[in-house]
Amino acid sequence: MKLQRKNRVRALAVGALAVTGALALTACGSDDTTGGGGGGSSAKASDIKCEGKGKLLASGSSAQKNAMDAWVQNYSGACKDTEINYQPTGSGAGITTFLQGQTAFAGSDSALKPDEVSKSKQVCKGGQAIDLPMVGGPIAVGYNVPGVDSLVLDAPTLAKIFDSKITNWDDEAIKKLNPDAKLPDLKIQAFHRSDDSGTTDNFTKYLKGAAPADWKYEPAKKWEGSGGQAASGSAGVSSQVKQTNGAISYFELSYATSNKIPTVKLNTGAKEPVEATVENASKAIAEAQQVGKGNDLALKLNYATKAEGAYPITLVTYEIVCDKGNKAETLPATKSFLTYVAGKDGQNALKELGYAPLPAEIAAKVRSTVASLS
Repeated sequence: MKLQRKNRVRALAVGALAVTGALALTACGSDDTTGGGGGGSSAKASDIKCEGKGKLLASGSSAQKNAMDAWVQNYSGACKDTEINYQPTGSGAGITTFLQGQTAFAGSDSALKPDEVSKSKQVCKGGQAIDLPMVGGPIAVGYNVPGVDSLVLDAPTLAKIFDSKITNWDDEAIKKLNPDAKLPDLKIQAFHRSDDSGTTDNFTKYLKGAAPADWKYEPAKKWEGSGGQAASGSAGVSSQVKQTNGAISYFELSYATSNKIPTVKLNTGAKEPVEATVENASKAIAEAQQVGKGNDLALKLNYATKAEGAYPITLVTYEIVCDKGNKAETLPATKSFLTYVAGKDGQNALKELGYAPLPAEIAAKVRSTVASLS
């Protein structure tokens, strides 16, 4: 399927805060919400077609955790016979667990690599794992600099900060981008993810794509930059920024919003610096190209975009699932839940959670693919 830009833009312009869900499953009996899950609208039983019963296990991306709180609350309220358990262990760990046959599917902020697809054939009997995009959203760069309420940075400066080449907030490069700010003589405390993370993968794709002269490392789920400090998960790095003077890190916008952490505006080369918002992430997603084949819907984002208002540090969260060879005992409930999440009601439940919408034709393709799982 080839995506036509005109169709993408039109689809993204409607319901800018509606989201197609990230298909990971949050713990049914765990703490109710973490960072805004209760903001989703309640689902009526008639909105959800319950199929199957028992326990669904999944794990992976922590980027979709806040979305999952709302979805699972709604779905579990309608489908009493299904227990949903999702562990936000990070994209890398989620894929590993899925490839070991321990989960029904995994959440990942990066599409599968060729070797992972090959390994999946041992789990997906007669088939293979595919990527289903379900949630889009901006990766915010949050900071904690006393007295600085507005901050502009560009890709080269961010690359140098996260590679320990710029170490103080009153550095000349930062001053040049913020001539009106009162930047303190304060050490920069750059935090990165300690776990294998699709958020890290996407953030470093941006650094490599937009500042190749300053970021020499290949994009990866595992952090490769020099120096800095580490914390686990999006919740971990955002918490460190919240409590540490001079801190800076990267995490999904919902974590910045729920923790009241200010975020960096990006100088992309457009006329005005671009803020991390759902609408601006949608403009970047509108430039994505489908690179997956057949039922695999992996997308390629343009991290070096200079389009007006397009926020380039944007990720798409995928559900990793077998196209064929799914376990008979979990397949009906898996299809039921994913159909709800990818449908209108699943999207509408997330209007206030800070996730960006995906093109309407992609959402339709996801629903069609979920229906064909076997």
